[in-house]
Amino acid sequence: MTLRLIQITSRDGQRHVLAADDDGAARIVDGVSSTYELAQVAIKAGIPIADAITRQGLGDSVDVAEALSEGRVLAPIDHPDPAHLHLTGTGLTHLGSAEGRDKMHKAATQAEVQTDSMRMFLMGVKNGKPAAGEVGAQPEWFYKGNGNVLVGPGQDLQSPAFAEDGGEEPEMAGIYVIGPDGTPFRLGFAIANEFSDHVVEKQNYLWLAHSKLRPASLGVEILTGPLPADVRGTSRIWRGNEVLWEKPFISGEDNMSHTFANLEHHHFKYGLFRQPGDVHVHCFGTATASFADGVKTKDGDVFEIIAAPFVYGLKNVLKTESEEKVVIQAL
Repeated sequence: MTLRLIQITSRDGQRHVLAADDDGAARIVDGVSSTYELAQVAIKAGIPIADAITRQGLGDSVDVAEALSEGRVLAPIDHPDPAHLHLTGTGLTHLGSAEGRDKMHKAATQAEVQTDSMRMFLMGVKNGKPAAGEVGAQPEWFYKGNGNVLVGPGQDLQSPAFAEDGGEEPEMAGIYVIGPDGTPFRLGFAIANEFSDHVVEKQNYLWLAHSKLRPASLGVEILTGPLPADVRGTSRIWRGNEVLWEKPFISGEDNMSHTFANLEHHHFKYGLFRQPGDVHVHCFGTATASFADGVKTKDGDVFEIIAAPFVYGLKNVLKTESEEKVVIQAL
């Protein structure tokens, strides 16, 4: 059985952490109100998260499906100060992931010249899985935001008024808490929708950074321990009661040009990302997106991502924010 961590609020507004199993049975972890707090207990005691749960003890059972239907399931990780949660990601990490990106950028260059995307992808294919103790090729890396733009299952994915597109990216995300000595501790993995503006990115690769400054959502549970080497799921978009688009996607190291260890190394090699107490949600990339198939999303569309071995899927509604007028004032 694999331990899964879930965060909910009770009907009276109290926060709880749930320890769940493969069958969906879940019980409240006593004495903590957040996954972050539970992780701190484990780090301080120098014990695995499962042992920390045993030490804390388990309380009442909770019907997660019911809590999900009532909108009481939170993102499975957050931070008391959202500014100390870093939402980041890597791209061109999956076998086949260069195809869609390459199509997007080839119009801007000569057909016989490899794009930057293809060159970076091939670097990963050649040396993204180094031998133990060695450092492999560094991947594409991007910043998405802090804890203020991380949303949970059932919450809206809000696209800014100036956005030219709002498209899904079904991914696996690593969840990390930094210990007091700067050691990154991985709690596990979650399903993520690494929401992006693909139209902006298509116009100019140098606008990739702009296209990624969007929210991302996380699924119901953190799957503790290693991720299976072969993850298979389905990504779909609902428009009303009809499926607008649907496609299978794959992840896990068997389907990637990089190892997770190599991607983690190139993120946490920066001291900036090893600040004690911080939380990191790091998206590991995908090879599947509806934009590559010519889909144009609109407000009210529902993104749905499901994948074994996760018990629960992830659904979010696309919503465009109202336009904001920002006035810069001199002091």
